[in-house]
Amino acid sequence: MTRLAQLPTALRQRLEQRSAFKVIAGLMNFEALSVAQVARAAGHGGADLIDVACDPALVQLAIRESAGVPVCVSAVEPELFPAAVAAGAAMVEIGNFDAFYPQGRIFGAAEVFELTRLTRALLPEVVLSVTVPHVLPMDHQEQLAVDLVAAGADLIQTEGGTSAKPFSAGSLGLIEKAAPTLAAVHSISAALKAADRVVPVLCASGLSAVTVPMAIAAGAAGVGVGSGVNRLNDELAMVAVVRGLREALSTPKSAVIH
Repeated sequence: MTRLAQLPTALRQRLEQRSAFKVIAGLMNFEALSVAQVARAAGHGGADLIDVACDPALVQLAIRESAGVPVCVSAVEPELFPAAVAAGAAMVEIGNFDAFYPQGRIFGAAEVFELTRLTRALLPEVVLSVTVPHVLPMDHQEQLAVDLVAAGADLIQTEGGTSAKPFSAGSLGLIEKAAPTLAAVHSISAALKAADRVVPVLCASGLSAVTVPMAIAAGAAGVGVGSGVNRLNDELAMVAVVRGLREALSTPKSAVIH
């Protein structure tokens, strides 16, 4: 993928090594103080990428506060992307859609495909990640992922934390929370391989230090964690969580149960 070659070397290598780690500030989080805290935690904790709302000022803020961690901007309005890229964003992302579900806003396959097509037309050379909505049946998620790559997506991201209904405490509850996005990674990765459309798949939504190694074992090239970091009020706690997730991702692959 020639566009992926444009990514910063360290991030590209993490994707190739299947250990990329993205910290998500939030698609609807336009609070500068909050984004700055998340960015600093990402920088100090060893994240490879920061995902922020699609706003040029937030892009510059995140780059500055993180001491240069690459920035991805997320939105569902393609026309917002060019200004954020001009401000320094290394890549753009359609989704994820978790923030919209409580509002009753559902994204179907046709709409996500059209957003991908429009974004690629606007930014033909910029790295593009696209989230596959978890509300679709799994076979539809698989087909949409294949279609999105054909339409120009360079990375595919999964979601599912908002639909999970964990009922257990401790580690079992954390696994139950991550089950939908883990299942999506496994199925989508297999479908892309079968269709010879292999691109990195990022697993996001509902993950924790317990489940990020499972995401990699299921076929992900990296993970994205949002609320586990951005909902904390204490910056030191944010750093500690980011470092814990980084360590969990750094576990030797041979130590992960397959």
